[in-house]
Amino acid sequence: MPPTLTNFDVFDDDNRIRAFFGDRGFFIFDTGVGLIDALWRQMAEAADQSCGKCTPCRMGTVLVRDALDTIRHGGKARLSLDEIATLAEQMTATSMCGLGQTCAKPLLAALRHFRDVVDGELKRGPQREPNGLTYLTAPCIEACPSRINVPRYIDFIRDGKPEHSLGVILQKYPMAATCGRVCVRFCEMACRRKMVDEAVGIKTLKRYVADQQKSGQALTFGRELIAHPLSQDMRVAVVGAGPAGLSCAYHLLLHGYRVDILEAMGEAGGMAAIGIPSYRLPKDVLRSETDIIAALGGRFLFNHELGRDVSIDDLFARGYRAVFLALGCQQGSRLGVAGEDPTVAGYESGIDFLLDVHDHVAGTRTITLSGDVVVVGGGNVAMDCARSALRMGADTVHIVYRRTREDMPADADEIEAALAEGIRFHYLATPMRILVEDRRIAGVELIRMRRTAPDGRGRRNVEPEPDTETILPCTTLIAAIGQQIKKDALRPEDGISLDRWNCVAVDPVDLATSRPGVFAGGDCSSGPSTLIHAMAAGLKATRSIDDWIRLGYVRFRPRSRMRRLLNDNRMLADDAVEVPVKPQYRVHHPELDPNVRTGMFEEVEQTICAEEAYREAKRCMRCYRIYSVITEQPIPEGA
Repeated sequence: MPPTLTNFDVFDDDNRIRAFFGDRGFFIFDTGVGLIDALWRQMAEAADQSCGKCTPCRMGTVLVRDALDTIRHGGKARLSLDEIATLAEQMTATSMCGLGQTCAKPLLAALRHFRDVVDGELKRGPQREPNGLTYLTAPCIEACPSRINVPRYIDFIRDGKPEHSLGVILQKYPMAATCGRVCVRFCEMACRRKMVDEAVGIKTLKRYVADQQKSGQALTFGRELIAHPLSQDMRVAVVGAGPAGLSCAYHLLLHGYRVDILEAMGEAGGMAAIGIPSYRLPKDVLRSETDIIAALGGRFLFNHELGRDVSIDDLFARGYRAVFLALGCQQGSRLGVAGEDPTVAGYESGIDFLLDVHDHVAGTRTITLSGDVVVVGGGNVAMDCARSALRMGADTVHIVYRRTREDMPADADEIEAALAEGIRFHYLATPMRILVEDRRIAGVELIRMRRTAPDGRGRRNVEPEPDTETILPCTTLIAAIGQQIKKDALRPEDGISLDRWNCVAVDPVDLATSRPGVFAGGDCSSGPSTLIHAMAAGLKATRSIDDWIRLGYVRFRPRSRMRRLLNDNRMLADDAVEVPVKPQYRVHHPELDPNVRTGMFEEVEQTICAEEAYREAKRCMRCYRIYSVITEQPIPEGA
């Protein structure tokens, strides 16, 4: 039975897909497609991308590419088809990385199972070169919202060129050191090294590279980096100086635009500044990266709040060609239980509590905390609140979560760190009532939850278990169950539609809002998400804004379409390592002792050394894969 393919009929508008070649074989939908031309396309990309460290891939890809090129033009190649097949087998069996191990598999399949078709093409002679696109990727690249070329920046570490490695990251976003500390590591979740021992420490390596900025090899930023500065009237307003806004401003500046960033607070960074405690992200590290925007010519307008100090109409009246909304979600959500009153002493939302912590550490306010603290929630904000409360002087800190530990959305490392610091976890429990005495939090009534039977999709929900109520005394209750856009940030006259979750409604393809010229991204459009998702949205918005201003419309993006083909059809769902790999467990960053760190806000995790970075980089298996699509018509050029 042929496989069921999703969204595979056309590549772009009325442009039929004729064939698709991947890392394990190929699909042919039009028998007029020339196999030799298509296979040459695959091997040409493999030869261009070979790292050159092993002979089978370095030499084999070039020899096969050149032979196929000669054959497709009707010439007499130095290699016969049988010799090409032998080389392809050698590459597949003996190459040291994923690129060499997989690039020749479609070629082998064609020569083994469709030799008569290939021979027929040789008799017909040269054909018109097909239309199409070749795409190089890897599981870690596809898992990263910003699509950073992870194997490439690891290659540079292995080659002793950390500044080149940082350059690969800076192509996607400016906050490398920040991301190297707080990223949730989707790339590591997809790392195929896990099938051997442990995932490569991609985040740890990113931090190592970014921290080279503290050395004499530090990169410098300035307007001279902008290849094609635009005229003074090519201005864009970015509303919000969080990760999404900073990323968008960074890329717009590099495109040559004049960018003003309007920020409601008195500093840049958004939730990265106020929502991530210093023991995870030192503020001088974040400040060094937000300073990049100013060095490139961006202008910060602090204490400018949308809806209070400025409206979208005002921005267009000031001459901005486009507006990017990166408002974030800086208003906490309530628990919605009996007795809840945000005005009583001891009640805090997660966001407000972290803002208090930020101000205390910065020395702008003195906040005291004592007694028992209960944090409700299971995400990273809940972990940050709990660990910060301990450092602020709480006697005991409890985390209450309605599902199991395995269901917790928080980073597993954050959960482990909280446990190591003595924080008490209450799984499968949820608040039913808040107890208040003399206008002050006195405790919370919890009820035990139980898991229900799996539904039709195999998912299990939870429900209260009758007669299991208990009282957990506390003096502070922190509701860390979610955030939303601040009320009154957007008004009806702004012409910006909201979705049913009260987030800014955007076109998922180009991030355009309901108002022409206004784009939005990050938490304000997706709901509370991760720093890496926010920065990816900033880059995506830049491409759309640039097209909108220059062309009046947003171009088709071929590489994005290719990614959707791979994702929708699980093309990267490879569950085996083809060539044996010697087990070698990952390097772990050093940490401050839990008994020491709970009394201060000093950074817990430390940077690995150059030798450790080299050893960790060598664990990367370079799981590159090459995919190509053959189409009926030329694929339009896009951003």
